[in-house]
Amino acid sequence: MKHLYRSETNKVLAGVLGGLGEYFDVDPVVLRLAFVFLLLATAIVPGVIAYIAAVFIVPRRPADVP
Repeated sequence: MKHLYRSETNKVLAGVLGGLGEYFDVDPVVLRLAFVFLLLATAIVPGVIAYIAAVFIVPRRPADVP
């Protein structure tokens, strides 16, 4: 079973979008571009709040998980 974790290897800020890319087998660059478009389309504030919430909700990958 797959679990969603923040990426430690493919991160720019906190690894949330990198982790989503690993989870869905999508290039994180595509997710980052979509996120920037979402930020611009929603006047930035809701996207920033969602990203900050995701940093606290999505856990880091434990050391014993490959």
